[in-house]
Amino acid sequence: MRAGVIGLGQIGSGVALCLAREGLLAGVFDVRSDAAEQLDAVPAMAGSPAEVAAACDVVIVSVVDAAQTIDVLSGPEGVLSAVGEGASIVLVATVSLDQLDRIRALTSAAGVSLVDCGVVGGLAAAQKGLICLVGATDAELARVRPVLDGFARSVEHVGGPGMGMAAKITRNAILHLCLMAGYEGAALARAAGLDVERLARIVDSSADTVVGPLHFMTLPDPTSTSEETSRRAGLQAVMGKDIDAALELARSHDLSLPALERVRGLLPQVVGFPLEAPAGR
Repeated sequence: MRAGVIGLGQIGSGVALCLAREGLLAGVFDVRSDAAEQLDAVPAMAGSPAEVAAACDVVIVSVVDAAQTIDVLSGPEGVLSAVGEGASIVLVATVSLDQLDRIRALTSAAGVSLVDCGVVGGLAAAQKGLICLVGATDAELARVRPVLDGFARSVEHVGGPGMGMAAKITRNAILHLCLMAGYEGAALARAAGLDVERLARIVDSSADTVVGPLHFMTLPDPTSTSEETSRRAGLQAVMGKDIDAALELARSHDLSLPALERVRGLLPQVVGFPLEAPAGR
């Protein structure tokens, strides 16, 4: 099994280092001509994406966005101009599902399998710390599994084509909402005259004693039993009281907390019933 990596940023370079250590790496390409020079045991830079594709059974595309993905796949020097029969492309760049459909149309027209593979843990990519969220058929996953195992800490097959990217997008949504919570919390702490760094340590040290951001993802249906419905009602009352106190403190310092205000407005849905997904995809 020969693998190539296109895009040697933080994630791509880590993937390349892991595959080199496993003896699986056959080629790399990046628009920066010196991107591979400091990567131990990584081969010299190929002249084009096509050169990598010609030498590999699995091509991992780890560029920034959909436009760059299409660029490295297309044209006379692109991956699809030289990829061999039975080869697979693994896309680890995060793109929207509509963009993924356009990319898949290109690979399908070329008769090439595309595996969408959202990755988590980029800071630890070089230490084989990535978690792969894979969207693929069983057969597609089987073909690329030896390569994924060569650079990933964990490979999670979350569903068919498209589901890996959907899982990554959803995970990112949770992350960014948590970051917004931390931002507004820090703003409130500063306005109240608290030591933000000390409060952050307190929040972190008490994390295992309180519910986390995934709490509502793991609870049973709120209408499953009368006991669960009653428990949710009590939880909503407590959360409402706490949020109201925080918003009152913010107002006393002329501070706006738009995310927390939005949570307050959506509290019945957050605690009681999930928001309905629109019909369609």
